[in-house]
Amino acid sequence: MADTPVRAAPAPDGPQGELSIRTLAMPADTNQSGDIFGGWLLSQMDLAGSIFAYKTTQSRTVTVAIEAMTFRKPVYVGDVVSVYATTVRVGRTSITVHVEAWVQRRNESLPILVTDGNYTYVAVDDQGHPQQIGQGLPPVSA
Repeated sequence: MADTPVRAAPAPDGPQGELSIRTLAMPADTNQSGDIFGGWLLSQMDLAGSIFAYKTTQSRTVTVAIEAMTFRKPVYVGDVVSVYATTVRVGRTSITVHVEAWVQRRNESLPILVTDGNYTYVAVDDQGHPQQIGQGLPPVSA
């Protein structure tokens, strides 16, 4: 039986969602081959997703799942990394955010989608217990 190759969904024409973080890939973020660590990129995406999730939850959130990650292209030192986020689903205590990382290379005019995936966050109270989304909002005065 032949193995079926895993293929990533086609890249969209441009970034989808709201810009959440923009940063520069630096030499300190590289592996022994000079490419940016995948873990560094995942961390930037997690930060961007959590910033975006906060706008909905209005409370502290914790990352509970990262799914469907697709590494499409490497990130190089000097690339400007822009991370965009969109809401996939909002539950009672959780929110799933689709996060895309795009790079602008020095000598290229169009941004390149390098990775994307779905991050799920749970809203938590000060003791770290799940709480209903919206409970962290201040009371509305009449």
